[in-house]
Amino acid sequence: MTDISRRSFLKTSATVALLGAVRTAFPSGAFAATAGPEVTGVKLGYIALTDAAPLIVAKEKGLFAKYGLPDVEVLKQASWGATRDNLVLGGASNGIDGAHILTPMPYLISAGAVTQNNIPVPMSIIARLNLDSQGISAAKEYAGTGVGLDAGKLKEAFAAKKAAGGEVKVAMTFPGGTHDLWLRYWLAAGGIDPDKDVSTIVVPPPQMVANMKVGNMDAFCVGEPWNEQLVNQDIGFTACTTGELWKGHPEKALGMRTDWVESNPNATRALLMAVMEAQQWADSMDNKEEMAAILGKRQWFNVPPKDVLGRLKGNINYGNGRVEENTGLEMKFWKDHASYPFKSHDAWFLTENVRWGYMPADTDIAALVDKVNREDLWRAAAKELVIAAADIPQSTSRGVETFFDGKVFDPENPQTYLASLAIKALA
Repeated sequence: MTDISRRSFLKTSATVALLGAVRTAFPSGAFAATAGPEVTGVKLGYIALTDAAPLIVAKEKGLFAKYGLPDVEVLKQASWGATRDNLVLGGASNGIDGAHILTPMPYLISAGAVTQNNIPVPMSIIARLNLDSQGISAAKEYAGTGVGLDAGKLKEAFAAKKAAGGEVKVAMTFPGGTHDLWLRYWLAAGGIDPDKDVSTIVVPPPQMVANMKVGNMDAFCVGEPWNEQLVNQDIGFTACTTGELWKGHPEKALGMRTDWVESNPNATRALLMAVMEAQQWADSMDNKEEMAAILGKRQWFNVPPKDVLGRLKGNINYGNGRVEENTGLEMKFWKDHASYPFKSHDAWFLTENVRWGYMPADTDIAALVDKVNREDLWRAAAKELVIAAADIPQSTSRGVETFFDGKVFDPENPQTYLASLAIKALA
Protein backbone atom coordinates (compact mmCIF):
# COMPACT_ATOMS: atom_id res chain seq x y z
CA MET A 1 0.00 0.00 0.00
CA THR A 2 1.49 3.37 -0.98
CA ASP A 3 1.65 6.24 1.49
CA ILE A 4 -1.06 8.07 -0.44
CA SER A 5 -3.42 5.11 -0.55
CA ARG A 6 -2.68 4.32 3.10
CA ARG A 7 -3.48 7.89 4.12
CA SER A 8 -6.69 7.73 2.09
CA PHE A 9 -7.63 4.45 3.74
CA LEU A 10 -6.99 5.79 7.25
CA LYS A 11 -8.92 8.96 6.50
CA THR A 12 -11.84 7.00 5.10
CA SER A 13 -11.79 4.56 8.03
CA ALA A 14 -11.76 7.42 10.52
CA THR A 15 -14.71 9.04 8.77
CA VAL A 16 -16.68 5.80 8.76
CA ALA A 17 -15.89 5.28 12.45
CA LEU A 18 -16.98 8.84 13.24
CA LEU A 19 -20.22 8.45 11.31
CA GLY A 20 -20.85 5.16 13.09
CA ALA A 21 -20.35 6.85 16.44
CA VAL A 22 -22.71 9.66 15.45
CA ARG A 23 -25.38 7.18 14.37
CA THR A 24 -25.01 5.32 17.66
CA ALA A 25 -25.36 8.52 19.67
CA PHE A 26 -28.11 9.93 17.47
CA PRO A 27 -30.00 7.08 15.78
CA SER A 28 -32.58 9.42 14.29
CA GLY A 29 -29.90 11.48 12.62
CA ALA A 30 -30.24 14.34 15.07
CA PHE A 31 -27.52 16.96 14.75
CA ALA A 32 -26.13 15.30 11.65
CA ALA A 33 -26.19 18.69 9.96
CA THR A 34 -25.86 20.93 13.00
CA ALA A 35 -23.60 21.38 15.98
CA GLY A 36 -24.15 19.15 19.00
CA PRO A 37 -25.32 20.30 22.43
CA GLU A 38 -23.14 22.84 24.23
CA VAL A 39 -23.51 20.84 27.47
CA THR A 40 -24.17 17.20 28.26
CA GLY A 41 -26.73 17.77 30.97
CA VAL A 42 -29.28 20.04 32.60
CA LYS A 43 -31.06 20.02 35.96
CA LEU A 44 -34.82 19.63 35.62
CA GLY A 45 -37.35 19.65 38.44
CA TYR A 46 -40.58 17.71 38.63
CA ILE A 47 -43.47 17.21 41.03
CA ALA A 48 -44.93 13.72 41.57
CA LEU A 49 -47.76 14.15 39.07
CA THR A 50 -48.62 11.99 36.08
CA ASP A 51 -48.03 14.91 33.71
CA ALA A 52 -44.33 14.83 34.59
CA ALA A 53 -44.22 11.56 32.62
CA PRO A 54 -42.46 12.99 29.51
CA LEU A 55 -39.40 13.95 31.58
CA ILE A 56 -39.37 10.69 33.52
CA VAL A 57 -39.86 8.57 30.40
CA ALA A 58 -37.11 10.47 28.57
CA LYS A 59 -34.77 9.69 31.47
CA GLU A 60 -35.82 6.05 31.93
CA LYS A 61 -35.77 5.27 28.20
CA GLY A 62 -32.39 6.89 27.55
CA LEU A 63 -33.83 9.54 25.24
CA PHE A 64 -31.87 12.41 26.77
CA ALA A 65 -28.69 10.43 26.14
CA LYS A 66 -29.86 9.60 22.61
CA TYR A 67 -29.87 13.29 21.75
CA GLY A 68 -26.53 14.07 23.34
CA LEU A 69 -27.60 14.89 26.91
CA PRO A 70 -26.55 11.84 28.97
CA ASP A 71 -26.17 13.84 32.17
CA VAL A 72 -29.70 15.25 32.49
CA GLU A 73 -30.92 15.14 36.09
CA VAL A 74 -34.66 14.88 36.78
CA LEU A 75 -35.00 16.01 40.39
CA LYS A 76 -38.06 15.68 42.63
CA GLN A 77 -39.33 18.94 44.11
CA ALA A 78 -41.28 19.09 47.37
CA SER A 79 -43.79 21.68 46.17
CA TRP A 80 -44.39 24.26 43.45
CA GLY A 81 -42.97 26.85 45.82
CA ALA A 82 -39.76 24.83 46.02
CA THR A 83 -39.74 24.55 42.23
CA ARG A 84 -39.95 28.34 41.98
CA ASP A 85 -37.19 28.87 44.53
CA ASN A 86 -34.87 26.40 42.81
CA LEU A 87 -35.51 27.99 39.42
CA VAL A 88 -34.63 31.38 40.88
CA LEU A 89 -31.38 29.87 42.19
CA GLY A 90 -30.54 28.23 38.85
CA GLY A 91 -28.64 25.03 38.20
CA ALA A 92 -25.24 26.65 38.68
CA SER A 93 -26.21 27.63 42.25
CA ASN A 94 -27.50 24.21 43.35
CA GLY A 95 -30.98 24.92 42.03
CA ILE A 96 -32.50 23.81 38.72
CA ASP A 97 -32.40 25.13 35.15
CA GLY A 98 -35.91 24.10 34.14
CA ALA A 99 -38.92 22.14 35.25
CA HIS A 100 -42.18 20.34 34.68
CA ILE A 101 -44.27 23.29 35.76
CA LEU A 102 -47.73 24.79 36.06
CA THR A 103 -48.14 26.80 32.85
CA PRO A 104 -48.78 30.18 34.55
CA MET A 105 -45.70 29.94 36.78
CA PRO A 106 -43.05 30.96 34.20
CA TYR A 107 -45.14 34.10 33.64
CA LEU A 108 -45.52 34.82 37.34
CA ILE A 109 -41.78 34.28 37.86
CA SER A 110 -40.83 36.37 34.81
CA ALA A 111 -43.04 39.21 36.04
CA GLY A 112 -41.64 39.00 39.57
CA ALA A 113 -45.17 38.40 40.89
CA VAL A 114 -44.19 35.39 43.04
CA THR A 115 -40.47 35.90 43.65
CA GLN A 116 -38.67 37.29 46.68
CA ASN A 117 -38.66 41.09 46.62
CA ASN A 118 -40.60 40.82 43.34
CA ILE A 119 -37.37 40.46 41.39
CA PRO A 120 -38.18 39.13 37.88
CA VAL A 121 -36.36 36.02 36.69
CA PRO A 122 -36.86 35.64 32.92
CA MET A 123 -38.36 32.28 32.00
CA SER A 124 -39.21 30.57 28.72
CA ILE A 125 -41.93 28.03 27.95
CA ILE A 126 -40.53 25.73 25.26
CA ALA A 127 -43.20 23.01 25.18
CA ARG A 128 -46.50 21.98 26.69
CA LEU A 129 -46.30 18.64 28.47
CA ASN A 130 -49.96 17.56 28.44
CA LEU A 131 -53.64 18.29 28.04
CA ASP A 132 -56.48 17.40 30.45
CA SER A 133 -56.75 14.91 33.34
CA GLN A 134 -56.66 16.97 36.51
CA GLY A 135 -59.45 16.50 39.02
CA ILE A 136 -61.64 18.39 41.49
CA SER A 137 -62.42 16.14 44.43
CA ALA A 138 -64.48 16.50 47.59
CA ALA A 139 -64.68 14.88 51.00
CA LYS A 140 -67.08 11.93 51.38
CA GLU A 141 -69.46 13.99 53.53
CA TYR A 142 -70.50 15.92 50.42
CA ALA A 143 -71.41 12.90 48.29
CA GLY A 144 -75.07 13.31 49.22
CA THR A 145 -75.20 16.76 47.63
CA GLY A 146 -74.91 15.22 44.18
CA VAL A 147 -72.18 17.71 43.32
CA GLY A 148 -70.52 17.21 39.97
CA LEU A 149 -69.89 19.77 37.27
CA ASP A 150 -72.30 22.10 39.05
CA ALA A 151 -70.44 23.35 42.11
CA GLY A 152 -73.61 25.22 43.09
CA LYS A 153 -74.85 22.02 44.73
CA LEU A 154 -72.30 22.69 47.48
CA LYS A 155 -73.56 26.20 48.31
CA GLU A 156 -76.09 25.11 50.94
CA ALA A 157 -73.72 22.62 52.60
CA PHE A 158 -70.87 25.12 52.68
CA ALA A 159 -73.13 27.86 54.08
CA ALA A 160 -74.41 25.50 56.78
CA LYS A 161 -70.88 24.59 57.84
CA LYS A 162 -69.92 28.25 58.12
CA ALA A 163 -73.11 29.08 60.03
CA ALA A 164 -72.20 26.39 62.54
CA GLY A 165 -68.84 28.06 63.12
CA GLY A 166 -66.79 25.86 60.83
CA GLU A 167 -64.36 26.90 58.11
CA VAL A 168 -64.78 25.65 54.57
CA LYS A 169 -61.33 24.96 53.15
CA VAL A 170 -60.60 24.21 49.52
CA ALA A 171 -57.07 23.35 48.49
CA MET A 172 -55.02 23.97 45.37
CA THR A 173 -51.31 23.68 44.67
CA PHE A 174 -50.01 27.21 43.96
CA PRO A 175 -51.68 30.65 43.85
CA GLY A 176 -52.36 31.57 40.25
CA GLY A 177 -51.39 28.09 39.04
CA THR A 178 -53.55 25.83 36.93
CA HIS A 179 -55.19 23.97 39.82
CA ASP A 180 -56.05 27.23 41.53
CA LEU A 181 -57.63 28.51 38.31
CA TRP A 182 -59.63 25.32 37.62
CA LEU A 183 -60.94 25.30 41.18
CA ARG A 184 -61.85 28.98 41.08
CA TYR A 185 -63.52 28.69 37.69
CA TRP A 186 -65.61 25.72 38.86
CA LEU A 187 -66.68 27.38 42.12
CA ALA A 188 -67.47 30.73 40.51
CA ALA A 189 -69.48 29.09 37.73
CA GLY A 190 -71.61 27.55 40.50
CA GLY A 191 -72.11 30.90 42.22
CA ILE A 192 -69.53 30.32 44.97
CA ASP A 193 -67.03 33.15 45.43
CA PRO A 194 -63.60 31.54 46.03
CA ASP A 195 -62.40 34.65 47.86
CA LYS A 196 -65.45 35.20 50.08
CA ASP A 197 -67.41 31.98 50.52
CA VAL A 198 -64.52 29.60 51.21
CA SER A 199 -60.92 29.67 52.46
CA THR A 200 -58.43 28.74 49.77
CA ILE A 201 -55.31 26.97 51.03
CA VAL A 202 -52.10 25.76 49.37
CA VAL A 203 -51.13 22.08 49.70
CA PRO A 204 -48.40 20.28 47.70
CA PRO A 205 -49.87 17.65 45.34
CA PRO A 206 -48.47 14.53 47.10
CA GLN A 207 -49.92 15.74 50.43
CA MET A 208 -53.52 16.22 49.23
CA VAL A 209 -54.85 12.76 50.08
CA ALA A 210 -53.31 12.67 53.56
CA ASN A 211 -54.74 16.09 54.37
CA MET A 212 -58.21 15.11 53.16
CA LYS A 213 -57.98 11.93 55.26
CA VAL A 214 -57.51 13.88 58.49
CA GLY A 215 -60.22 16.41 57.64
CA ASN A 216 -58.02 19.39 56.79
CA MET A 217 -60.04 20.28 53.69
CA ASP A 218 -63.46 20.01 52.12
CA ALA A 219 -62.40 19.92 48.47
CA PHE A 220 -59.27 20.15 46.38
CA CYS A 221 -58.01 20.44 42.83
CA VAL A 222 -54.88 18.53 41.87
CA GLY A 223 -53.42 16.42 39.09
CA GLU A 224 -53.25 12.66 38.99
CA PRO A 225 -52.56 10.20 40.51
CA TRP A 226 -53.85 11.87 43.67
CA ASN A 227 -57.57 12.05 42.78
CA GLU A 228 -57.53 8.39 41.83
CA GLN A 229 -55.63 7.49 44.99
CA LEU A 230 -58.25 9.36 47.03
CA VAL A 231 -60.96 7.17 45.49
CA ASN A 232 -58.92 3.96 45.81
CA GLN A 233 -58.46 4.68 49.53
CA ASP A 234 -62.18 5.48 49.90
CA ILE A 235 -61.50 8.88 51.45
CA GLY A 236 -63.41 11.10 49.01
CA PHE A 237 -64.76 11.33 45.49
CA THR A 238 -64.12 13.23 42.27
CA ALA A 239 -66.81 15.78 41.43
CA CYS A 240 -65.45 16.33 37.93
CA THR A 241 -62.30 16.17 35.89
CA THR A 242 -60.91 19.38 34.46
CA GLY A 243 -61.40 18.05 30.93
CA GLU A 244 -65.13 18.29 31.67
CA LEU A 245 -64.69 21.99 32.42
CA TRP A 246 -62.72 22.60 29.23
CA LYS A 247 -62.14 19.62 26.95
CA GLY A 248 -58.58 19.53 25.63
CA HIS A 249 -57.32 22.18 28.02
CA PRO A 250 -53.58 22.90 28.36
CA GLU A 251 -51.98 21.94 31.66
CA LYS A 252 -48.26 21.63 32.48
CA ALA A 253 -45.37 23.13 30.53
CA LEU A 254 -41.65 22.59 30.17
CA GLY A 255 -40.32 25.85 31.54
CA MET A 256 -36.66 26.85 31.38
CA ARG A 257 -34.62 29.75 32.68
CA THR A 258 -34.22 32.05 29.69
CA ASP A 259 -30.52 32.53 30.36
CA TRP A 260 -29.99 28.77 30.05
CA VAL A 261 -31.94 28.63 26.80
CA GLU A 262 -30.00 31.53 25.31
CA SER A 263 -26.63 30.12 26.39
CA ASN A 264 -27.43 26.61 25.13
CA PRO A 265 -29.52 26.78 21.94
CA ASN A 266 -28.38 23.39 20.64
CA ALA A 267 -28.87 21.72 24.01
CA THR A 268 -32.34 23.30 24.21
CA ARG A 269 -33.20 21.77 20.86
CA ALA A 270 -31.82 18.39 21.97
CA LEU A 271 -33.84 18.60 25.20
CA LEU A 272 -36.98 19.34 23.24
CA MET A 273 -36.38 16.47 20.83
CA ALA A 274 -35.95 13.99 23.69
CA VAL A 275 -39.09 15.22 25.45
CA MET A 276 -41.15 15.24 22.24
CA GLU A 277 -40.14 11.64 21.50
CA ALA A 278 -41.05 10.70 25.07
CA GLN A 279 -44.44 12.36 24.65
CA GLN A 280 -45.16 10.30 21.56
CA TRP A 281 -44.23 7.11 23.44
CA ALA A 282 -46.32 8.13 26.45
CA ASP A 283 -49.38 8.79 24.29
CA SER A 284 -49.62 5.22 23.01
CA MET A 285 -52.25 3.15 24.80
CA ASP A 286 -49.91 0.18 24.34
CA ASN A 287 -47.44 1.80 26.73
CA LYS A 288 -49.79 2.89 29.54
CA GLU A 289 -49.23 -0.10 31.81
CA GLU A 290 -45.45 0.12 31.51
CA MET A 291 -45.62 3.86 32.13
CA ALA A 292 -47.77 3.39 35.23
CA ALA A 293 -45.19 0.90 36.53
CA ILE A 294 -42.36 3.34 35.84
CA LEU A 295 -44.09 6.28 37.51
CA GLY A 296 -45.06 4.18 40.52
CA LYS A 297 -41.42 3.38 41.33
CA ARG A 298 -40.09 4.53 44.67
CA GLN A 299 -37.67 7.06 43.13
CA TRP A 300 -40.47 8.74 41.15
CA PHE A 301 -43.96 8.72 42.77
CA ASN A 302 -43.76 5.80 45.22
CA VAL A 303 -47.41 4.81 44.64
CA PRO A 304 -49.14 1.61 43.49
CA PRO A 305 -49.28 1.61 39.66
CA LYS A 306 -53.07 1.14 39.88
CA ASP A 307 -53.33 4.66 41.29
CA VAL A 308 -51.84 5.91 38.03
CA LEU A 309 -53.26 3.57 35.42
CA GLY A 310 -57.04 4.00 35.36
CA ARG A 311 -57.31 7.67 34.50
CA LEU A 312 -54.21 7.42 32.34
CA LYS A 313 -56.40 5.26 30.08
CA GLY A 314 -59.46 7.48 30.43
CA ASN A 315 -61.26 5.00 32.69
CA ILE A 316 -62.67 6.97 35.61
CA ASN A 317 -64.09 5.72 38.88
CA TYR A 318 -65.37 8.95 40.39
CA GLY A 319 -65.86 7.29 43.78
CA ASN A 320 -69.51 8.33 44.15
CA GLY A 321 -71.07 5.46 42.23
CA ARG A 322 -70.20 6.95 38.86
CA VAL A 323 -67.83 4.80 36.78
CA GLU A 324 -67.08 5.58 33.14
CA GLU A 325 -64.86 3.76 30.66
CA ASN A 326 -63.08 5.13 27.59
CA THR A 327 -64.17 8.69 28.36
CA GLY A 328 -61.71 10.42 26.04
CA LEU A 329 -60.65 12.41 29.13
CA GLU A 330 -57.33 10.61 29.45
CA MET A 331 -54.18 12.68 29.70
CA LYS A 332 -52.90 13.61 26.26
CA PHE A 333 -49.16 13.95 25.80
CA TRP A 334 -48.94 14.24 22.01
CA LYS A 335 -52.21 13.93 20.13
CA ASP A 336 -54.40 17.00 19.58
CA HIS A 337 -51.20 19.09 19.47
CA ALA A 338 -50.69 18.45 23.20
CA SER A 339 -46.95 19.18 23.03
CA TYR A 340 -47.20 22.49 21.19
CA PRO A 341 -47.41 25.59 23.42
CA PHE A 342 -50.24 27.63 21.88
CA LYS A 343 -49.87 31.32 22.68
CA SER A 344 -53.65 31.63 22.85
CA HIS A 345 -53.72 29.22 25.79
CA ASP A 346 -51.12 31.17 27.70
CA ALA A 347 -53.24 34.28 27.10
CA TRP A 348 -56.16 32.59 28.90
CA PHE A 349 -54.02 31.71 31.92
CA LEU A 350 -52.80 35.30 32.16
CA THR A 351 -56.34 36.64 31.77
CA GLU A 352 -57.49 34.43 34.65
CA ASN A 353 -54.58 35.67 36.75
CA VAL A 354 -55.81 39.20 36.07
CA ARG A 355 -59.36 38.09 36.94
CA TRP A 356 -58.31 36.94 40.40
CA GLY A 357 -55.94 39.81 41.16
CA TYR A 358 -52.65 37.91 40.83
CA MET A 359 -51.60 40.13 37.94
CA PRO A 360 -52.32 43.87 37.44
CA ALA A 361 -55.41 44.79 35.43
CA ASP A 362 -53.22 46.72 32.97
CA THR A 363 -51.00 43.70 32.19
CA ASP A 364 -50.04 43.68 28.51
CA ILE A 365 -51.04 40.06 28.01
CA ALA A 366 -49.96 39.76 24.37
CA ALA A 367 -46.54 41.30 25.02
CA LEU A 368 -45.86 39.04 28.01
CA VAL A 369 -46.91 35.93 26.08
CA ASP A 370 -44.60 36.90 23.20
CA LYS A 371 -41.75 37.30 25.67
CA VAL A 372 -42.14 34.01 27.55
CA ASN A 373 -43.68 31.63 25.00
CA ARG A 374 -40.97 30.21 22.71
CA GLU A 375 -43.09 28.12 20.38
CA ASP A 376 -40.51 28.93 17.71
CA LEU A 377 -38.03 26.66 19.50
CA TRP A 378 -40.62 23.88 19.53
CA ARG A 379 -41.10 24.26 15.78
CA ALA A 380 -37.34 24.13 15.16
CA ALA A 381 -37.07 20.89 17.15
CA ALA A 382 -40.10 19.44 15.34
CA LYS A 383 -38.47 20.23 12.00
CA GLU A 384 -35.26 18.47 13.04
CA LEU A 385 -37.27 15.47 14.25
CA VAL A 386 -39.11 15.45 10.90
CA ILE A 387 -42.47 15.57 12.66
CA ALA A 388 -45.45 15.05 10.36
CA ALA A 389 -46.99 18.28 9.10
CA ALA A 390 -50.35 17.28 10.61
CA ASP A 391 -48.75 17.32 14.06
CA ILE A 392 -47.46 20.88 13.68
CA PRO A 393 -50.11 23.59 14.19
CA GLN A 394 -50.53 26.14 11.43
CA SER A 395 -51.07 29.00 13.88
CA THR A 396 -49.89 30.08 17.32
CA SER A 397 -53.57 30.36 18.28
CA ARG A 398 -56.04 27.50 18.69
CA GLY A 399 -58.76 30.11 18.30
CA VAL A 400 -61.86 30.75 20.36
CA GLU A 401 -62.35 28.38 23.34
CA THR A 402 -65.72 27.49 24.92
CA PHE A 403 -66.12 26.29 28.52
CA PHE A 404 -68.65 23.95 30.10
CA ASP A 405 -70.81 26.86 31.33
CA GLY A 406 -71.01 28.44 27.89
CA LYS A 407 -68.44 31.16 28.53
CA VAL A 408 -66.28 31.97 25.51
CA PHE A 409 -62.66 33.12 25.48
CA ASP A 410 -61.42 34.91 22.37
CA PRO A 411 -57.64 35.31 22.73
CA GLU A 412 -57.88 38.41 20.55
CA ASN A 413 -60.21 40.07 23.05
CA PRO A 414 -59.57 39.03 26.67
CA GLN A 415 -61.45 42.07 28.03
CA THR A 416 -64.76 40.88 26.59
CA TYR A 417 -64.24 37.55 28.34
CA LEU A 418 -63.43 39.26 31.65
CA ALA A 419 -66.52 41.44 31.37
CA SER A 420 -68.71 38.34 30.93
CA LEU A 421 -67.68 36.86 34.29
CA ALA A 422 -69.96 37.63 37.24
CA ILE A 423 -67.55 36.65 40.02
CA LYS A 424 -64.04 38.03 39.99
CA ALA A 425 -61.58 39.81 42.27
CA LEU A 426 -60.83 42.35 39.54
CA ALA A 427 -62.60 45.63 40.37
